[in-house]
Amino acid sequence: MRYRKPGPHNADVNLSGLRSHNTARVLGLLRAAGGDGVSRLEVAERTGLTPQAVSKITARLREEGLAAEAGRGPSTGGKPRTLLRLVPDAAHAVGLHLDRDRLTAVLVDLAGVTVAARTGALDLGAGPADVLAAAAAEVAALRGGGTLMGVGVAMPGPLDHATGVPHRVTGFPAWDGFPLREALRGALRDALSGRPGDAPPVALDKDTNAAALALALREPGAGSFAYVHVGTGLGAGLVLGGALHRGARTGAGEFGHQTVQLDGVACGCGGRGCLEALCLAAVARGDLDGAARVLGVGAANLAGLLDIDRVLLGGRVVAAAPEPFVRGVGAALAERARRTGEPAVPAAPAPGTPHLVAEGAAQLVLAPVFGL
Repeated sequence: MRYRKPGPHNADVNLSGLRSHNTARVLGLLRAAGGDGVSRLEVAERTGLTPQAVSKITARLREEGLAAEAGRGPSTGGKPRTLLRLVPDAAHAVGLHLDRDRLTAVLVDLAGVTVAARTGALDLGAGPADVLAAAAAEVAALRGGGTLMGVGVAMPGPLDHATGVPHRVTGFPAWDGFPLREALRGALRDALSGRPGDAPPVALDKDTNAAALALALREPGAGSFAYVHVGTGLGAGLVLGGALHRGARTGAGEFGHQTVQLDGVACGCGGRGCLEALCLAAVARGDLDGAARVLGVGAANLAGLLDIDRVLLGGRVVAAAPEPFVRGVGAALAERARRTGEPAVPAAPAPGTPHLVAEGAAQLVLAPVFGL
């Protein structure tokens, strides 16, 4: 599948070729080197590839406008080596966050930098047709004339990221079993130009997984942590041993629907006393300290089950008032440590931007290109 990028790079980018293992390793090193660049010999040494293989790969990347010269390296007694760097604006990915009442779209370059963002109202309950039309329109508005590597979509779970199909999203039964990934590709084909080759790849994952992926990529060697999201729903993204953990059936992190009160209030999932129902009810009545205490119970459960290093808190509810949530969740984690004698697991606001979930959705497309 090929995309033509007009303008200074004039690249005819072979996306399937970029996803090859060796090319991903080379691109990953170019990305890590930043503007300083890296020599072909260094790439060969770090990847274990032969100099001939590296020359072949980098020649194709230069031809396609994805790599360029970055000057000469210091002399080591012979001819100074030519350095190569990634061209960040040679291609982009779009990330979409389909929240229950809001759509956020970002355009992210090859270096992982967000170069444009848009946010507007969305009714996830309006049905797939209306949501797909809105999503396709946002992609078309952001894409411009550049090479589009693909579109990543993050939405409330549960869902199957491998098949691109949502399951029974709490409160939105119309999405259960809907082939979102393929349907969005069709909508994008119509919105972008109507030609089959203009339908970019689409990736789908839970909003919490997308945010956790973005956080893990910003901090290589991030260890094990839980990203706990409090917004229109409640969920968690898990990074274990530095890698995003989805579970064998992609159901890991359904944090909000653990029962913490057997005779508690009814939840939209059909259960009673779910963490999400109790926490969001406290938020609705303005009791943020109470919401944080409930959230802390769940976070302490996670710390005990998974032996994680830290809990990162995010989502629009936390962003609006981080202090009570950090304080309340931190207190629950400290109390657990006191009882067990284990080191306390810290709680902190998730670093990043207001578009963390959408940026993580874009990384669903970009990360595999760089072997991340």
